[in-house]
Amino acid sequence: MARRPLPSILSSRPALVRGRDMARSAADGASDVLHPVITIARGMRRQASWTGGWWNRTPKDRRGPALLLAAAGVVVLVMMPYGPLLAIAAVVASAAWMGRDSAAAAPAGPGEAEAGRLQSLYEALVPYLSDPADPAPLYTYDGSWAKAFTSFDFADGRLVRLHLRYPAYFTDGEVESRTRVEQLLHAKAGRGREYRFDWNEEDNQLTLTALPPLPTDIVAQRFVTAPGETVLGFTDADAMPRTVPVAGGGEETRDAPPVVWRTGARSTEPHLLALGQPGTGTTSLLRSIALQSLVHGDVVIVDGSGTGEYACLTGRPGVLAVEDGLLGAAATLEWAAHETERRLIAVNRARQEGRPVDEDARRPLWILVDRPTALSQLALAEGRPDPQLLLDVPLRHGRTASVAVAVADQLDATEALAPVVIAHTRARVVLGRLAPEHVEAVLGAAQRTTPAADVPPGRGYARLGTGPVLRLQVPATPDPYDDETTPPQREAVLALLPGAAPTPDPEPASLRKEAVIRTVADLT
Repeated sequence: MARRPLPSILSSRPALVRGRDMARSAADGASDVLHPVITIARGMRRQASWTGGWWNRTPKDRRGPALLLAAAGVVVLVMMPYGPLLAIAAVVASAAWMGRDSAAAAPAGPGEAEAGRLQSLYEALVPYLSDPADPAPLYTYDGSWAKAFTSFDFADGRLVRLHLRYPAYFTDGEVESRTRVEQLLHAKAGRGREYRFDWNEEDNQLTLTALPPLPTDIVAQRFVTAPGETVLGFTDADAMPRTVPVAGGGEETRDAPPVVWRTGARSTEPHLLALGQPGTGTTSLLRSIALQSLVHGDVVIVDGSGTGEYACLTGRPGVLAVEDGLLGAAATLEWAAHETERRLIAVNRARQEGRPVDEDARRPLWILVDRPTALSQLALAEGRPDPQLLLDVPLRHGRTASVAVAVADQLDATEALAPVVIAHTRARVVLGRLAPEHVEAVLGAAQRTTPAADVPPGRGYARLGTGPVLRLQVPATPDPYDDETTPPQREAVLALLPGAAPTPDPEPASLRKEAVIRTVADLT
């Protein structure tokens, strides 16, 4: 006997289905009809959010003129024919443009080749980030990279960024363990590039980032800096909170993040030490510092190499002396010590009398010493005192006396540097192709990046005091009198030299000792 269907009044399922379909159809139709209104409302909300953010970013002293300018614009629109209508139309049009749905489609995921590289990288990490006693290992030989790699980026088929998780029992506090993982990632991600490793020990996460090469087309030029600030070079964009406009190899001007060394009475790193192998750019760094220092102060240069690298500065306004001989260098450094003492006495007297310090005691004085160990070797051979000992007073009391000391030497002569030089130069620069342990020995901290495959002149690392280790590229500042200097670089350096070129003089320029060398007893 066939079963009779229930009456439709006892079965409400078809009615519910039809009601749900009708509601969905009505909602779709309403969204299509009201789509322009929704878009305009979304755009107005974004406009209001942008206006509020702009108002919060505007300094308080500029808000009044901004309101006055806006009120003047409103008055002009009201007085114009059809002005209010045009203003409303412009606001609605801009709201419709800002409210459009511009969200890009989510990426479909890595391709076959990219997924293969990620899986290979994951399997290579298994021996380092796994433990047989782990009941639920994050890294296993038959596992998938999807559960360990949270985000990644590829560019031209090469891995440029990777964010991964690692188990909590991994000894990320030990340098050896971290070094093994970094070397593995460096090899598997692709050699020939520099990588930065950011370890987050608190959350057990590691981020690998492929760094672009630092620009090498920046030449010596006037940088936008305040008095007491010196641009040592340029680094990564995310390592510095400020940028300065620079001119590269072409005519265009761009912004670049500088490594700024601050000197003066409030500086915590008033003196600099630069080390490197021959030809790595330590002399160019001192030459760049000299050109920047002449804008606001005086410069004394001691060239221990005796090769005439600073001949372009001889006789220039603000350059008190350029000495490359042992006797001249000793006399210049002795004058610098007495000048520092004279400034200290002037500062002390001004503070006791409650008056400003004299201008001649406040004007910055820069003592640039290149290859002091070579002079020390000559002094030892001739039985004379070490000229480096004359830097004791400027290094110890230079910050109060507005005296800054910058020393450059070769890395293999570090043991010959005087202890006072090493102890009081808290700003450090190391240039050239060096092993990570050598960089750590000079800067006092390990570098966060892998060694560079291509090391041009002026390329290295810098650390100011207790700050982080930064990649550094020194602006090209070659000797303009060198035949191998390119014409654009020669013109850039000559344009920064103060005053006209000095006339040839058979007598070498030197300090007049009777005018500038005074004992402490005479000053008191």
